[in-house]
Amino acid sequence: RKFVISELNSSEILRIIMTHPSMFLKMFYKRRVNNFYLDSADRKNYYEHVGGNAQRLKIRIRWYGKTLGFIEKPFLEIKIKNGELGRKISFPLVGFALDENFCFDDLKQVFKESNLPDNLKQWLLLLFPCLLNSYEREYFSSADKKLRLTLDTNVIFYKIKFLDNFFREKIEIKNTKVLELKYSQGDEIIASNAAQDLPFRLSANSKYISGVDLLEDMGY
Repeated sequence: RKFVISELNSSEILRIIMTHPSMFLKMFYKRRVNNFYLDSADRKNYYEHVGGNAQRLKIRIRWYGKTLGFIEKPFLEIKIKNGELGRKISFPLVGFALDENFCFDDLKQVFKESNLPDNLKQWLLLLFPCLLNSYEREYFSSADKKLRLTLDTNVIFYKIKFLDNFFREKIEIKNTKVLELKYSQGDEIIASNAAQDLPFRLSANSKYISGVDLLEDMGY
């Protein structure tokens, strides 16, 4: 369950989280999250999401820490969504350099050199990186460990080119924050009750969809 918040600053949101009846506490240090989103040439995953398909995929490469430079511990993440339920499958990847010389062929080489199932490798070679995004994330867990909250701030979207990526075509979103309530299947009632104690409106939000739309609106 996601909440897109623009009317409050981070300190105000943190105050609400820390005084919630579920007694949320910080469970991890604040860190920068980076994602390469991959899609087919005809943007199949994008249009399935926009079209509201109940069953859809999202494929990305994720890493933590600095956005640019040599990426030491990236991993492939496949998000499988079926209605409101979702799960993730992850695979470690070999490191790669993300700088002005980065091109699509570099990513294909990463897939070839990584220890991935052969059928997955062949599928990934048909996909293209279509968006890079980065944001700062904070993590919280309820006292009973059944609920988690993540708060994302300072989101940046980068346009990705086939060649010569200098990462100058970007959009920074400083005023909007994304709060996400996460829980396991079977804890829907607990999560629903907890959501009612958050003074925010539920909102469908996908950073992949938002980033693609914003960059195209800006002419990038």
